[in-house]
Amino acid sequence: MTQAQIQPVLEYVTCPGASRSDAQAHRMAYWRWGDQSNPRVLICVHGLSRQGRDFDVLAQALSPHYQVICPDVVGRGHSDWLADPAGYQVFTYASDMVVLMQHLRQQLGAPSPMDVDWIGTSMGGLIGLALSSVPSEVSGARYRRLVLNDVGPRLRHEALVRIGDYLGKPLRFDDVQQAADYLWSISAGFGPHTPAQWLALSEPLLRPAPDGAGLVLHYDPAIAAPFKTMTADSASSGEAMLWQLYDALRCETLLLRGAESDLLDADTARAMTERGPRARLVEFAGVGHAPTLVAADQVAVVKDFLLA
Repeated sequence: MTQAQIQPVLEYVTCPGASRSDAQAHRMAYWRWGDQSNPRVLICVHGLSRQGRDFDVLAQALSPHYQVICPDVVGRGHSDWLADPAGYQVFTYASDMVVLMQHLRQQLGAPSPMDVDWIGTSMGGLIGLALSSVPSEVSGARYRRLVLNDVGPRLRHEALVRIGDYLGKPLRFDDVQQAADYLWSISAGFGPHTPAQWLALSEPLLRPAPDGAGLVLHYDPAIAAPFKTMTADSASSGEAMLWQLYDALRCETLLLRGAESDLLDADTARAMTERGPRARLVEFAGVGHAPTLVAADQVAVVKDFLLA
């Protein structure tokens, strides 16, 4: 079977309610690439308004070596939407990942905890840091290697405001190309892509509108509600906790940064190479927030780190 013929399988895991006001269980979807019996597990978690199919190119490259698991974080993709938008928080997402880790461990019949590798883009990296605070005996998993893609403990407030400006808008598109053009207008920081690459990244972000007229984005617009309550002060107060989580990491860590990123500044990236796990830093020229891990050089950097 050639790489072009490899396709993922869509599966689900049931997670508990996100809060006391939303006690209803929800399903989290995830895409599985590779051999389900492979004990070498790689988890790839997407950014704020994205979904698990963002990792198709990387997953195809790594599925001969790993069982690659790409979740749709709740409220996105094929996962359920929460009844209470207040549940759209990083620690809710980390709790869902604990359920996923235990589910995968049981499927494999693996000892607890099992070793996993983790790639987190932006929000996915923050979820990875939050999950690292859960004792491995509880989470069922222990990081072997960690890739943080354009994210760190200090997040520039200007970038959060930029993202908040477009997040959750009730948009409707006539066709895929119109939607792809709009998505490019808010995603120029992702760096150069061919039209085919961008279309492949855009199509999974679309769903038929409920009334059948046109297309809408794949996520619950309510994910914007808690995000837009974030202030410069609240972001600053969370920074100390994130540094504490980062400094406690004991796994080999790779930090990717778009050289023009407006979310992860150069000073923060440099500090991450000097403290905690002393991450290896790789920057990509001509890219902002965040590298999509589609370009051959980006895939090669991640692959070499994980398989070294």
